[in-house]
Amino acid sequence: MSKIDPAETQTSAVDENPVQKSKPIRPRRFVSYSSALKYLDSHVNIERSRPSRLEKGIFKLDRMRAMLEELGNPHHQVRFVHVAGSKGKGSIVEMVASSLGECGYGVGVYTSPHLVDMRERVRVGVAPMRKGDVVRELGFVAVAAAAVEKAHGKATYFELVTALAFRYFAERVVDIAVIEVGLGGRLDSTNVITPECGVIGAIHLEHTQILGETVEEIAREKAGTMKPGVTTYTYPQDEGVMEVFRKVAEQVGADLKVIGEDLDFSWRFESSPEQGPHARVCLSTEHSNHEHLPVPLPGQHQAVNCGLALAVLDKLGQHGFDIGERQVAVGLAKTQRLGRLEEVWGSPRIFIDGAHTTESIHALVRAIGAHIHYDSMVVVFGCAEDKDIGGIIDKIGLGADKIIFTKSSTNPRSMDPDKLQRMYVERHGKMAQVEPNLKKAINIAAQAAAGPGDLILVTGSFYLAGEAKGLFLDKAAAKKKKAASQVEPKGP
Repeated sequence: MSKIDPAETQTSAVDENPVQKSKPIRPRRFVSYSSALKYLDSHVNIERSRPSRLEKGIFKLDRMRAMLEELGNPHHQVRFVHVAGSKGKGSIVEMVASSLGECGYGVGVYTSPHLVDMRERVRVGVAPMRKGDVVRELGFVAVAAAAVEKAHGKATYFELVTALAFRYFAERVVDIAVIEVGLGGRLDSTNVITPECGVIGAIHLEHTQILGETVEEIAREKAGTMKPGVTTYTYPQDEGVMEVFRKVAEQVGADLKVIGEDLDFSWRFESSPEQGPHARVCLSTEHSNHEHLPVPLPGQHQAVNCGLALAVLDKLGQHGFDIGERQVAVGLAKTQRLGRLEEVWGSPRIFIDGAHTTESIHALVRAIGAHIHYDSMVVVFGCAEDKDIGGIIDKIGLGADKIIFTKSSTNPRSMDPDKLQRMYVERHGKMAQVEPNLKKAINIAAQAAAGPGDLILVTGSFYLAGEAKGLFLDKAAAKKKKAASQVEPKGP
């Protein structure tokens, strides 16, 4: 059964507090961006915590509501799209946001976790928050958190950043904000909003010590984002999952729509000289007709994610947004990859991907086989200890010519790479290498992938992917600085 206390439910599916101006708060003064980050890091970060060490009752919405009340309820001043699911929700967010931006709207984007810098989580368009904006906005949030701490307990890292995002979007007067659920859904800090529409993507076994041990239990937590009278889109999944969705929608009074059933949706996989192998999707309703649009992200699994994004855009068109079909096509093509089979280095070719469930690893291996030509692939792999380890390493072993197990230095929940290696050898009888840190693992992989047709894949954890991206950003910066220092000055 779910490890989240079922008694902790939303007091109201729709917040009834009226929109109000921010209370006259004198913000806390942080002397720098690093001091603001230090303040954030002094709070419990559920993403990086072992479930056994989380205090009972940490998942609740009353503290979040109280903080937002102190801030003047900024979430009542913004229109939202709310995206939940085990996997694919970040991709859906990016496709929706990119399309809305191309349609001319100012779009707030809230995602988690980040790859390199916390500012990636909160964006307007493609631009992360400036450091000065983080310092300023967090000053207000810190005061609000302190004001409610005695009555509601100390805020978490995610609650603070969520409140910061809502206030920032309200201050920037965005036309709409596309919000990714953090963990679960029913008691996630983002679940205080009433969106224009919602999405629930793929349901996989994940965070089983917190969300529940079956896909049905996990689906119930995700379905907690449904709101009365609000349309939530999903796609056909396991019948047990769909039964949960239908039951919750009926109980709540939500309008559940399934693409491919309630909306005319289809897709196909093809290859062309211009775009190479790729998926194309069609989604038609009485309000819009999107035909044969190329899916901007690699992998057949992204086809349904793109279909869900188009369904959201169709609904927003019914809610007064000017959604041009041509602009949507252009916007989709501009979608950022950001940790989704993202190439971070050219020689050797190095890709990162945040896949961390059995299903997503399987989809990743298939996507690489379909979209990327290579001679051999070296996989640098590390994951959290609360995953389906056996299933994941079985899938990653299908595509890897060599595996190097390591771990992220930033995630305390990282699995011991020696244990990963032993499990892999026991299950497959193949050799694998272990390196204690990611940097050394990548260097060893680069030596093994010596040919121009070879590639390196870093995957198994968003934290591992982000750490790898940070290493290559540092390397690129150092290379640029060195090149600049060697340029001879022109003239006297």
